[in-house]
Amino acid sequence: MRERDLSRLRSFTMAALFVWLSPAVTHPLAAQGAASPPSTLAENSSADSIAADPVGPPMPPLFLPDRMERLLARAESMSALTSLIVARRDSVLIENYYRGLRPSQTVNVKSVSKTLLSPMVGIAIRDSLLDGVNQPISDLLPDYFEILERTGSLDPRKNRIEIRHLLSMRTGIETASFGNYGAWVASSDWAYDQLRRPMVCDPGDCHEYSTGSTHLLSVILTRRSGKSLRSYMLDELFRPMGIALGEWDRDPQGRYLGGNNMSLRPRDMLKFGQLFANGGRFNGRQLVPEEWITTSWRPTGSSPWNGHGYGYLWWTRHWGGERAYFAWGYGGQFIVVVPRLDLVIVATSSLRDRERGHTRQMWRFFDRYAVPAFKVGWGAESRDEGLP
Repeated sequence: MRERDLSRLRSFTMAALFVWLSPAVTHPLAAQGAASPPSTLAENSSADSIAADPVGPPMPPLFLPDRMERLLARAESMSALTSLIVARRDSVLIENYYRGLRPSQTVNVKSVSKTLLSPMVGIAIRDSLLDGVNQPISDLLPDYFEILERTGSLDPRKNRIEIRHLLSMRTGIETASFGNYGAWVASSDWAYDQLRRPMVCDPGDCHEYSTGSTHLLSVILTRRSGKSLRSYMLDELFRPMGIALGEWDRDPQGRYLGGNNMSLRPRDMLKFGQLFANGGRFNGRQLVPEEWITTSWRPTGSSPWNGHGYGYLWWTRHWGGERAYFAWGYGGQFIVVVPRLDLVIVATSSLRDRERGHTRQMWRFFDRYAVPAFKVGWGAESRDEGLP
């Protein structure tokens, strides 16, 4: 870390020692939704933090100064990291950009896009566009199932696949991701190509992570809403939150890719994490049913290849001794929510300059540096009580 940054960091962390004695809060992220950036942010520097303004009621310490210094030094040393934003109780404590990324730029968040679909299903159920998570997808995609039956490729077990199986990656159908991804995106119909694949287990019996599953959700939401998925998400969620949506891939039929290659600004990723941390509320408005937040975070099983728990398009594990729920995209794109600490962390990484093992470095960063730095003061009332 450069001496200039260390000097600013020392001033920032020393001030925190007295935050419980004096009225001080940090800049909220544009009061949860305003588009204008904080005035103290210097966009052209490689690592800039938002410091505290002396307004508001007294607060207990928000972080541990020595651990905060270690956190920021470690972030600076990670060669692929391009942004790091941390907030507690909707107040931004860190907003740093590295290696040339500017706050106004969008980044490809990769499979973080999957988690962004989760609340859209909850909203569709709330508005009676879907009957519920137990609704069979054969009712929602009858034309595809008719083709499967006509061609003699309909395994009868596919008739038992429900919305909840798409959300939990437990359809039992062979994945369209990993080694199959290239052939899947080269196919003429991504929805059909996922559905035609063989069953590897009964629905609900195994975790088979697949972008094809979330693309089926995209097709279903597009049909039931009568809008493109992009328009549906903008109308119901993104515009009310002031989120700017950038580029996003489409399938050969023109439908937006469910679960990959969505582009967002890191600040807007933070808003999404805060939406879930606040029980589906934003600026006092209940955008997502609170019960959907709890349901989404409840693990349905675990991944056989990384051991993380998986809910409804959210990953879960313990970092720093705290239960964390996270959206995770290829190459090191993350939205992390730690409910007990009322903590939201956003990190993005370069897809060009990523070194081998960067994802595991990020896991260790959250576990050893990021979460422990904020285990002080109050812990917000947990929303994960009673979950497995």
